[in-house]
Amino acid sequence: MSADEPTRAVKLFGTTTVDPEGRELRAGALSAVLDSGALRYIRVGDVEVLRAIAFLVRDENWGTYTPQIDNLKIAEGDAGFAVTYGARCSNGKNAITYKAQIACSPAGNLQFEVVATPETDFPTNRTGFIVLHPLKGVAGHPVEVEHVDGRKVSARFPEVIDPVQPFFDIRSLTHQVQPGLEVTCSMQGDAFEMEDQRNWTDASFKTYVRPLSKPWPYTLPAGETFTQSVSLRFSAPLPAVTGGVGSRATDVTVGAAARVRLPSIGLGVSADEAGASLAAADLVRSAHVRTLVCQMDGRRGDLAETAKRYARLAAASDAGVSLEIVLPAKASPAAELAPIAKAATDAGLRPTAIAVSLAPYLKSIPVGRKGPAVPSFEETYAAARSAFPGVPLGGGMLSYFTELNRIRPPAELIDFITHTTCPIVHAADDVSVMETLQALPYIIQSTRAFAGGKGYRVGPSAIPARDNPYGPDSAENPRNQRVCLSRMDPRQRGLFGAAWTLGYIAAFAKGGLDVVSIGSVTGPSGVVYRKMDTPQPYFDAGGAAVYPAYHVIAGLAADAGAELSAATSSNDAVVVALAYRTAKGPVLWLANLTAAEQDVAVHGLGSGGLIQHRIDETTFVAATSRPDLLAGPGQQVAAGAPVTLSAYAVVRLKPAR
Repeated sequence: MSADEPTRAVKLFGTTTVDPEGRELRAGALSAVLDSGALRYIRVGDVEVLRAIAFLVRDENWGTYTPQIDNLKIAEGDAGFAVTYGARCSNGKNAITYKAQIACSPAGNLQFEVVATPETDFPTNRTGFIVLHPLKGVAGHPVEVEHVDGRKVSARFPEVIDPVQPFFDIRSLTHQVQPGLEVTCSMQGDAFEMEDQRNWTDASFKTYVRPLSKPWPYTLPAGETFTQSVSLRFSAPLPAVTGGVGSRATDVTVGAAARVRLPSIGLGVSADEAGASLAAADLVRSAHVRTLVCQMDGRRGDLAETAKRYARLAAASDAGVSLEIVLPAKASPAAELAPIAKAATDAGLRPTAIAVSLAPYLKSIPVGRKGPAVPSFEETYAAARSAFPGVPLGGGMLSYFTELNRIRPPAELIDFITHTTCPIVHAADDVSVMETLQALPYIIQSTRAFAGGKGYRVGPSAIPARDNPYGPDSAENPRNQRVCLSRMDPRQRGLFGAAWTLGYIAAFAKGGLDVVSIGSVTGPSGVVYRKMDTPQPYFDAGGAAVYPAYHVIAGLAADAGAELSAATSSNDAVVVALAYRTAKGPVLWLANLTAAEQDVAVHGLGSGGLIQHRIDETTFVAATSRPDLLAGPGQQVAAGAPVTLSAYAVVRLKPAR
């Protein structure tokens, strides 16, 4: 490898660090992955029973400690598996230690127990077990809830995303794994309740310790030991273990017209990035981006200059500007909108749409707590229509779907609804971030349930957190780590970011959205390179112009408005597919959402020749140095030829000219 050649980790993740791999454990037909002291992907055969059981320690700002694990011992055999370890969580001032014991028999009887002792008075918002139920075969399906008082109630896991906790005072949950087999998950040591984590795009229902109705943060007294446990019991013998089937190709089938069209693809522009975005206007124009979501914040003192930059950017990039307007909510909406409207008019900025929100709504309002005293939606939207007459008006939240689902605007007063999302709210490991794509169809379904048939736009969204509604600010990340709610995530600039971007756009495109906007032109959430305070391995050495996700944006933006075709993947958690038809014929995009190589069998693209363009490890240098990569000759392949996708690779197949 030459000195200028990026390492494989940089190609994949934009950083030199990689996520540690878990260890698979087996007890008869039950398997689980031990990962940093937690159990993940508890399965019976191929059926996922639970997504995770984990003992988590959070600080008083909801930050999650990374435990220092020692004395890890693992035993596996005919009697099942057993795990013991010690762990310590400390921030240099406060500390807690705990000992964990995990045991599972071939019958699937599993016990996970933790005995914890705070070394100091330990402030926390939550310390204890969480249990994650997956979505597939669970959302909308029956569950029996046993409460702490012994009552048993038949219910269902929510289908539409529940803005509040669906179940309280939980002692155990029983659901069907497969016909004739149920599993009961019991939790001891405290009262538990459940939240619908799809609110935050997590692909799970989370049962957690200590009800939110109790005060937080709270303090665990020094030296006071406590014990918690989670156990699993099955209602019948587990099925016999069958021989492994080996690796199988993912089948992707392109079908008939899907009756929706590829949405307009947008990019975000913050006031702080307006100058850098203007310098990249040629790349925005070359990417065929027609929507720039530009924010004007009434709390800032640079409205006039910001509006001028946006106007120049719109002219230079040939893109329309959709304004996100933040009002301080210190005076009437009309009074606060007036200087924003004047700045836009004076700059010659004519927005194609506006979305208005009040600054207090940028911060989360916890369930059960009184919201801020702010002007009503009715007053705010009436003032917005007066300040920007004839401009389509959006309402919703400029923060995440979570906040929209809890505070829903009156749909009859707006022309479209909008929100953003963030995949690193609760977990920042590679697998969890990609799993958030599984929650997006439920977000679309849930939003449409209260949107009253109005238009629907999402974003700008990216892997990094544009804002932190749950704390004072988004976390800094100077060492290029995987950090929850960080304003900079290195994977945004790697192949990982390109694969996630395709998966994100594909989900919302299939949901029939009007506009899907990604991150930003430049900056921590950008698709165009610029030097930043945080070091960017390989990119800072010179020669890089764009990040791999740029090509996903450019390729899809050029085809905006094309009629989608049904595109099904036999394993959409592994390979995502997006198909549509242009005047020249069918186009198919594929992305590998995993770090393992995947073979794909493609069906339904006809019998003609195709041109294949790849965004992967072999083309990474070209993809970062040549913004016109997709305009190149590509590789000629037969329509039915199998496709191999390396880690986090993106492939586009389109008709040969």
